[in-house]
Amino acid sequence: MTDSRDQLPPLRDIIARYDLGAKKSLGQHFLLDQNLTDRIARAAGDLKEVSVIEIGPGPGGLTRSLLASNPRQLYAIERDRRCIAALDELKPVFPGLLTVVSDDALNVDISTLGDSPRRIVANLPYNISTALLINWLNQLKHIDQMTLMFQKEVVERIIAQPSTKTYGRLSVITQWLCETKFEFNVDKRAFTPPPKIISSVLTLKPRSEPLFSARFEALEKVTAAAFGQRRKMLRSSLKSLDIDIQALGIDPTARAENLTIEEFCLLAKEIEGRD
Repeated sequence: MTDSRDQLPPLRDIIARYDLGAKKSLGQHFLLDQNLTDRIARAAGDLKEVSVIEIGPGPGGLTRSLLASNPRQLYAIERDRRCIAALDELKPVFPGLLTVVSDDALNVDISTLGDSPRRIVANLPYNISTALLINWLNQLKHIDQMTLMFQKEVVERIIAQPSTKTYGRLSVITQWLCETKFEFNVDKRAFTPPPKIISSVLTLKPRSEPLFSARFEALEKVTAAAFGQRRKMLRSSLKSLDIDIQALGIDPTARAENLTIEEFCLLAKEIEGRD
Protein backbone atom coordinates (compact mmCIF):
# COMPACT_ATOMS: atom_id res chain seq x y z
CA MET A 1 0.00 0.00 0.00
CA THR A 2 1.45 3.36 -1.03
CA ASP A 3 1.89 6.14 1.50
CA SER A 4 0.94 9.61 0.25
CA ARG A 5 3.71 11.04 2.42
CA ASP A 6 6.28 9.57 0.01
CA GLN A 7 5.41 12.47 -2.31
CA LEU A 8 6.54 15.03 0.29
CA PRO A 9 10.05 16.42 0.80
CA PRO A 10 11.86 15.50 4.04
CA LEU A 11 10.93 17.67 7.01
CA ARG A 12 14.50 18.90 7.39
CA ASP A 13 14.29 20.28 3.83
CA ILE A 14 11.02 22.05 4.72
CA ILE A 15 12.60 23.56 7.83
CA ALA A 16 15.56 24.84 5.79
CA ARG A 17 13.41 26.17 2.92
CA TYR A 18 11.15 28.22 5.18
CA ASP A 19 13.79 29.06 7.81
CA LEU A 20 11.77 27.37 10.54
CA GLY A 21 14.25 27.35 13.40
CA ALA A 22 12.27 26.56 16.58
CA LYS A 23 11.43 29.67 18.60
CA LYS A 24 12.06 29.42 22.33
CA SER A 25 9.53 32.21 22.92
CA LEU A 26 6.79 29.97 21.47
CA GLY A 27 7.88 26.87 23.38
CA GLN A 28 8.64 25.09 20.10
CA HIS A 29 10.37 21.70 19.91
CA PHE A 30 9.75 19.95 16.59
CA LEU A 31 9.19 16.20 16.16
CA LEU A 32 10.74 14.89 12.95
CA ASP A 33 10.73 11.11 13.56
CA GLN A 34 7.86 9.65 11.51
CA ASN A 35 7.80 6.41 13.54
CA LEU A 36 7.20 8.48 16.67
CA THR A 37 4.58 10.79 15.15
CA ASP A 38 2.79 7.71 13.76
CA ARG A 39 2.80 6.23 17.26
CA ILE A 40 1.16 9.38 18.67
CA ALA A 41 -1.48 9.26 15.91
CA ARG A 42 -2.19 5.59 16.67
CA ALA A 43 -2.61 6.40 20.38
CA ALA A 44 -5.45 8.74 19.37
CA GLY A 45 -7.40 5.76 17.98
CA ASP A 46 -9.33 5.38 14.74
CA LEU A 47 -9.61 8.89 13.26
CA LYS A 48 -11.52 8.07 10.07
CA GLU A 49 -14.82 9.66 11.12
CA VAL A 50 -13.28 12.28 13.42
CA SER A 51 -12.61 16.01 13.20
CA VAL A 52 -9.01 16.18 14.43
CA ILE A 53 -7.53 19.35 15.93
CA GLU A 54 -3.76 19.80 16.16
CA ILE A 55 -2.08 22.61 18.08
CA GLY A 56 1.28 24.10 17.10
CA PRO A 57 2.05 21.82 14.14
CA GLY A 58 5.25 23.71 13.24
CA PRO A 59 6.75 22.24 10.05
CA GLY A 60 4.12 19.48 10.06
CA GLY A 61 5.71 16.27 11.36
CA LEU A 62 2.74 15.08 13.42
CA THR A 63 0.44 16.72 10.86
CA ARG A 64 1.67 14.28 8.22
CA SER A 65 0.96 11.29 10.47
CA LEU A 66 -2.52 12.57 11.31
CA LEU A 67 -3.34 13.17 7.65
CA ALA A 68 -2.11 9.66 6.80
CA SER A 69 -4.67 8.38 9.35
CA ASN A 70 -7.36 9.68 6.97
CA PRO A 71 -9.44 11.80 9.38
CA ARG A 72 -12.72 13.38 8.33
CA GLN A 73 -10.91 16.74 8.59
CA LEU A 74 -7.75 18.04 10.24
CA TYR A 75 -7.63 21.55 11.71
CA ALA A 76 -4.07 22.67 12.41
CA ILE A 77 -3.91 25.75 14.66
CA GLU A 78 -0.63 27.62 14.25
CA ARG A 79 0.24 31.11 15.53
CA ASP A 80 3.73 31.17 13.98
CA ARG A 81 3.11 32.63 10.54
CA ARG A 82 6.43 31.24 9.25
CA CYS A 83 4.90 27.76 9.37
CA ILE A 84 1.74 28.48 7.37
CA ALA A 85 3.34 28.19 3.93
CA ALA A 86 5.12 24.97 4.94
CA LEU A 87 1.82 23.44 6.08
CA ASP A 88 0.10 24.56 2.88
CA GLU A 89 2.46 22.22 0.97
CA LEU A 90 0.56 19.30 2.49
CA LYS A 91 -2.79 20.28 0.99
CA PRO A 92 -2.28 19.01 -2.60
CA VAL A 93 -1.07 15.64 -1.30
CA PHE A 94 -4.07 15.28 1.04
CA PRO A 95 -6.78 17.13 -0.92
CA GLY A 96 -9.68 18.49 1.10
CA LEU A 97 -8.42 17.19 4.45
CA LEU A 98 -6.33 20.02 5.93
CA THR A 99 -7.50 23.41 7.20
CA VAL A 100 -4.77 25.64 8.64
CA VAL A 101 -6.04 28.07 11.29
CA SER A 102 -3.69 31.01 11.83
CA ASP A 103 -4.44 31.91 15.44
CA ASP A 104 -3.43 31.50 19.07
CA ALA A 105 -4.97 28.23 20.29
CA LEU A 106 -5.93 29.90 23.58
CA ASN A 107 -8.34 32.11 21.62
CA VAL A 108 -10.00 29.35 19.58
CA ASP A 109 -13.50 28.09 20.37
CA ILE A 110 -13.24 24.33 19.77
CA SER A 111 -16.93 24.11 18.81
CA THR A 112 -16.22 26.16 15.65
CA LEU A 113 -13.86 23.52 14.23
CA GLY A 114 -15.69 20.84 12.28
CA ASP A 115 -18.41 18.50 13.49
CA SER A 116 -18.46 16.08 16.42
CA PRO A 117 -16.75 13.88 17.33
CA ARG A 118 -13.68 16.11 17.78
CA ARG A 119 -10.33 14.89 19.04
CA ILE A 120 -7.38 17.07 19.93
CA VAL A 121 -4.00 15.48 19.12
CA ALA A 122 -0.96 17.63 19.74
CA ASN A 123 2.66 18.04 20.76
CA LEU A 124 1.81 21.03 22.94
CA PRO A 125 3.98 24.15 23.20
CA TYR A 126 5.52 23.77 26.66
CA ASN A 127 4.96 27.36 27.75
CA ILE A 128 1.16 27.24 27.42
CA SER A 129 0.37 23.53 27.78
CA THR A 130 -1.32 23.80 31.19
CA ALA A 131 -3.29 26.90 30.18
CA LEU A 132 -4.50 25.09 27.06
CA LEU A 133 -5.61 22.07 29.08
CA ILE A 134 -7.61 24.19 31.53
CA ASN A 135 -9.17 26.01 28.57
CA TRP A 136 -10.26 22.70 26.99
CA LEU A 137 -11.58 21.33 30.28
CA ASN A 138 -14.03 24.23 30.09
CA GLN A 139 -15.10 23.10 26.59
CA LEU A 140 -15.38 19.34 27.13
CA LYS A 141 -18.92 19.04 25.77
CA HIS A 142 -17.40 19.70 22.34
CA ILE A 143 -14.46 17.27 22.74
CA ASP A 144 -14.54 13.49 22.34
CA GLN A 145 -10.93 12.83 23.38
CA MET A 146 -7.49 14.45 23.76
CA THR A 147 -4.13 12.79 23.10
CA LEU A 148 -1.53 15.30 24.18
CA MET A 149 2.21 15.53 24.71
CA PHE A 150 3.34 17.49 27.77
CA GLN A 151 6.50 17.77 29.78
CA LYS A 152 6.76 14.55 31.81
CA GLU A 153 6.40 16.44 35.09
CA VAL A 154 3.07 17.92 33.93
CA VAL A 155 1.71 14.47 33.11
CA GLU A 156 2.85 13.27 36.54
CA ARG A 157 0.87 16.12 38.11
CA ILE A 158 -2.25 15.36 36.02
CA ILE A 159 -2.39 11.65 36.97
CA ALA A 160 -1.14 12.04 40.58
CA GLN A 161 -3.06 10.43 43.44
CA PRO A 162 -3.84 11.98 46.86
CA SER A 163 -1.08 12.06 49.50
CA THR A 164 1.69 12.39 46.91
CA LYS A 165 3.97 15.36 46.28
CA THR A 166 2.75 15.85 42.71
CA TYR A 167 -0.96 15.83 43.59
CA GLY A 168 -2.44 19.29 43.10
CA ARG A 169 -5.09 21.46 41.41
CA LEU A 170 -4.40 20.00 37.98
CA SER A 171 -4.80 16.44 39.32
CA VAL A 172 -8.13 17.21 40.99
CA ILE A 173 -9.80 19.16 38.20
CA THR A 174 -8.58 16.96 35.32
CA GLN A 175 -9.45 13.64 36.98
CA TRP A 176 -12.80 15.04 38.12
CA LEU A 177 -13.74 15.56 34.47
CA CYS A 178 -11.69 13.00 32.52
CA GLU A 179 -10.41 9.44 32.56
CA THR A 180 -6.63 9.55 32.11
CA LYS A 181 -4.42 7.06 30.30
CA PHE A 182 -0.63 7.38 30.26
CA GLU A 183 0.62 6.34 26.83
CA PHE A 184 4.44 6.56 26.71
CA ASN A 185 7.49 8.73 27.38
CA VAL A 186 9.42 10.47 24.61
CA ASP A 187 13.16 10.92 24.89
CA LYS A 188 14.37 14.51 24.56
CA ARG A 189 16.68 13.44 21.71
CA ALA A 190 13.58 12.88 19.54
CA PHE A 191 13.08 16.65 19.27
CA THR A 192 14.71 19.44 17.28
CA PRO A 193 16.06 21.23 19.24
CA PRO A 194 16.20 18.77 22.15
CA PRO A 195 14.47 20.16 25.26
CA LYS A 196 16.10 19.78 28.67
CA ILE A 197 13.42 17.39 29.89
CA ILE A 198 11.61 14.18 28.94
CA SER A 199 8.11 14.45 27.48
CA SER A 200 5.11 12.15 27.93
CA VAL A 201 1.99 11.40 25.91
CA LEU A 202 -1.33 11.22 27.75
CA THR A 203 -4.86 10.45 26.55
CA LEU A 204 -7.78 12.17 28.29
CA LYS A 205 -11.32 10.87 27.76
CA PRO A 206 -14.08 13.19 29.05
CA ARG A 207 -16.42 11.47 31.50
CA SER A 208 -20.12 11.38 30.62
CA GLU A 209 -20.65 13.10 33.99
CA PRO A 210 -18.10 14.60 36.41
CA LEU A 211 -17.01 12.20 39.16
CA PHE A 212 -18.93 14.19 41.79
CA SER A 213 -21.36 17.11 41.75
CA ALA A 214 -19.71 20.56 41.83
CA ARG A 215 -19.39 23.71 39.75
CA PHE A 216 -16.15 24.20 37.84
CA GLU A 217 -15.63 27.75 39.12
CA ALA A 218 -16.20 26.75 42.75
CA LEU A 219 -13.83 23.77 42.49
CA GLU A 220 -11.18 26.01 40.93
CA LYS A 221 -11.55 28.50 43.79
CA VAL A 222 -11.31 25.87 46.54
CA THR A 223 -8.33 24.07 44.99
CA ALA A 224 -6.54 27.38 44.35
CA ALA A 225 -6.91 28.35 48.02
CA ALA A 226 -5.97 24.93 49.38
CA PHE A 227 -2.97 24.21 47.14
CA GLY A 228 -1.86 27.86 47.13
CA GLN A 229 -0.75 27.19 50.71
CA ARG A 230 -0.34 23.43 50.47
CA ARG A 231 1.89 23.09 53.55
CA LYS A 232 -0.74 24.70 55.76
CA MET A 233 -3.65 22.90 57.38
CA LEU A 234 -7.03 23.37 55.71
CA ARG A 235 -8.33 25.46 58.60
CA SER A 236 -5.67 28.03 57.66
CA SER A 237 -5.52 27.72 53.87
CA LEU A 238 -9.33 27.83 53.50
CA LYS A 239 -9.95 30.40 56.25
CA SER A 240 -10.88 33.14 53.78
CA LEU A 241 -13.64 30.95 52.28
CA ASP A 242 -15.42 30.61 55.63
CA ILE A 243 -16.31 26.91 55.31
CA ASP A 244 -17.28 24.72 58.26
CA ILE A 245 -14.82 22.01 57.25
CA GLN A 246 -15.49 19.71 60.18
CA ALA A 247 -19.25 19.71 59.52
CA LEU A 248 -18.49 18.12 56.12
CA GLY A 249 -16.67 15.24 57.80
CA ILE A 250 -13.27 16.54 56.66
CA ASP A 251 -10.38 16.88 59.10
CA PRO A 252 -9.55 20.62 59.34
CA THR A 253 -5.96 19.75 60.33
CA ALA A 254 -5.42 17.86 57.05
CA ARG A 255 -3.47 19.43 54.20
CA ALA A 256 -4.64 19.89 50.62
CA GLU A 257 -2.63 16.97 49.27
CA ASN A 258 -4.45 14.56 51.63
CA LEU A 259 -7.97 15.27 50.31
CA THR A 260 -9.76 13.14 47.75
CA ILE A 261 -11.50 14.60 44.72
CA GLU A 262 -14.85 13.86 46.41
CA GLU A 263 -13.82 15.90 49.46
CA PHE A 264 -12.78 18.84 47.30
CA CYS A 265 -16.17 18.69 45.60
CA LEU A 266 -17.91 18.77 48.99
CA LEU A 267 -15.94 21.93 49.85
CA ALA A 268 -16.78 23.44 46.46
CA LYS A 269 -20.50 22.82 47.00
CA GLU A 270 -20.30 24.88 50.19
CA ILE A 271 -19.25 28.05 48.34
CA GLU A 272 -21.49 27.72 45.29
CA GLY A 273 -23.78 30.66 44.77
CA ARG A 274 -21.91 33.01 47.09
CA ASP A 275 -20.62 35.33 44.36
